Amino acid sequence: MEPTRQRILFAALALFGEKGFLSTSIADILKAAEANAGSLYHFFPTKQDLLIAVLETYRDGIYPMLLAPAWAGQDDPVERIFALLARYRDMLAATDCAYGCPIGSLALELHEPDPPVRDLLSANFTGWAGHVRTCLDDAGPRLPAGLDRAKLATFILTTMEGGVMQSRTHRTLEAFDACVEMLRDYLNRLEADAAKGTLQ
Repeated sequence: MEPTRQRILFAALALFGEKGFLSTSIADILKAAEANAGSLYHFFPTKQDLLIAVLETYRDGIYPMLLAPAWAGQDDPVERIFALLARYRDMLAATDCAYGCPIGSLALELHEPDPPVRDLLSANFTGWAGHVRTCLDDAGPRLPAGLDRAKLATFILTTMEGGVMQSRTHRTLEAFDACVEMLRDYLNRLEADAAKGTLQ
């Protein structure tokens, strides 16, 4: 990737996550990227084009940027889910609960985004849930045979997003920790059901 384009893209990526899309000005991006307006508009003719590039970066980078670091050294598929949630908790803790999931924040901020933006937001959520679904599939018979694993993956994503949102609002980890605790209890119960042969 061309260095100037990369600086602009990653400056926008950080700023959209911290301040939101609408509150981030072109001047903010230029200052953070140490770039001039001509360079920005050469690579991204509109702010919308830059947003689309940011969302494509998140979509393509979910594994190398988020999952691989969270899952390093963790082979247990169920524990991989909690390792991923722990990574989000670490980001909350490191920012005094100011961190917000960038995709979740953008989805809430952009109430009626243009179709290309909405499609990329959807693709990001689908990708996240798909990786969690893979963990659930890899758990095999540890979970009940009749369990809808796709729906459970969506539930886990919703649990994470809701925990982040509430912890960010209250500026405390209590809500996030409560969500993870209840999810852990639910998965433990599912594993117990599988061991007993229920929910077939």
